[in-house]
Amino acid sequence: MQKDANPSISGGYKLADLINLETHEVKMRALSDPLLYEIEMERIFAKTWILLGHETEIPNKGDFVTRDLGSDSVIVTRDREGEIHVSLNVCPHRGMKISTLDAGNTNVHQCIYHGWAFKPNGDFIGSPIEKECMHGKMMSKEELGLKKARVGLYGGLIFATWSIDGPSLEEFFGDAKYYFDTLFLRTAGGLELLGPPQRFRLRANWKSACEQSAADGFHTLTLHRWLAEIGPYAKKPDAEGKGGDLSPEMYGSEVWTDHGHAMRCIELDRKIQRITGKDPSLMSDKEKLTALPPPGITKEMLPEMFERYDEGQLKLMAWRPPQVGGFFPNGLFTFIYLPQPDGTVVGAMALHSYVPKGPDKLEFVNYIFAEKDTPPALKARMLRLSIQMLGTSGLVEQDDSDTWPHQTNAAKGAMGKDITLKYQALFEQGAPAGWPGPGHVGDGFTKDDTQWAWWKYWYELMSATN
Repeated sequence: MQKDANPSISGGYKLADLINLETHEVKMRALSDPLLYEIEMERIFAKTWILLGHETEIPNKGDFVTRDLGSDSVIVTRDREGEIHVSLNVCPHRGMKISTLDAGNTNVHQCIYHGWAFKPNGDFIGSPIEKECMHGKMMSKEELGLKKARVGLYGGLIFATWSIDGPSLEEFFGDAKYYFDTLFLRTAGGLELLGPPQRFRLRANWKSACEQSAADGFHTLTLHRWLAEIGPYAKKPDAEGKGGDLSPEMYGSEVWTDHGHAMRCIELDRKIQRITGKDPSLMSDKEKLTALPPPGITKEMLPEMFERYDEGQLKLMAWRPPQVGGFFPNGLFTFIYLPQPDGTVVGAMALHSYVPKGPDKLEFVNYIFAEKDTPPALKARMLRLSIQMLGTSGLVEQDDSDTWPHQTNAAKGAMGKDITLKYQALFEQGAPAGWPGPGHVGDGFTKDDTQWAWWKYWYELMSATN
């Protein structure tokens, strides 16, 4: 069925009234409108690839977790052959949730209402009192299974989509995959999740968190100013005795794609010079990576890592690696270097998923990772430091999660809903000389291009007619 390219929302407004493609503005009512939210669930969350978890959450046959794929609950399972499946958590008999648990292990998912039973892959097994055939004879058992989503695995991450014939996960990543590969495919053992994900709910629209996740660096200067002022993260005074300045961290390269994925690739030369006392321009990429391994990589893992990447990716990882960025529409990755009081550096690796729960509610889901081959003592330390910094009660997330509800409330005001979000600070130069990767690239002080690309793809999907 052909869809309206400019659907109506509340108050007699149309979708196109919300965004000005020439002046890079988005009206605040986009963060609160209930009709808009329903359209988003159909045109974005039912059509794109959505991050649901990691395969190490369900390592054994019969393991499952329940998650949300947009506005729908789904069961993420591993079957007897080890394959991963994602099925709608709705019984096709009378609409009861099949599983009301967060996680578990079973080879049969049975509805508590009338007892219809299903395999981990969603296939219908049967109903109680088999001789009475209480599922009827009008439809075959093959027609009575759970609705199945399309599953994509990448570096152990589990993605799913209801768009069975749409782009593959790799096509959806597009140019971003070149950069994602340097984060999620570094060792043969791969990543593992350090315990169940943390979760909490906010009274905020999902887009308030997700447009920030599209590599917004500028807010760090003010909202996270403490990073330059206290503890091991404090910036040392310069020759004039001035400290507490985060602005040097705002320089680097930012990458965005036509599908709204984005990342901040932050300069490492200052860190490497401080650690080694050497001029980074005189060091090889492997020497720099040995001096400062990527977050979560130990020096013992480096030889394997060197074999897995081409010269361009190694150059990127040693020079300006992607450290913070987002998967469109609702995922964020953070691979950062945490300096310690003893002068060492510990890596922190986390993913956030901002799950819509209504026009003014979202669930913050936090996944913390380590490479599987990381020594246990270091895993424990990484987990503790990551929770302190990036967890649901972490120092950074206390800042961020305070702003989004304020934005959402302001978007409900009679005057506030027509104020515009502005993305008008744009890069004036492209990729720096020698940049190895694809995509749209801007160089210099952090700008708004990445977030504007997120909104442009949001609008492209929302206005699509098929």
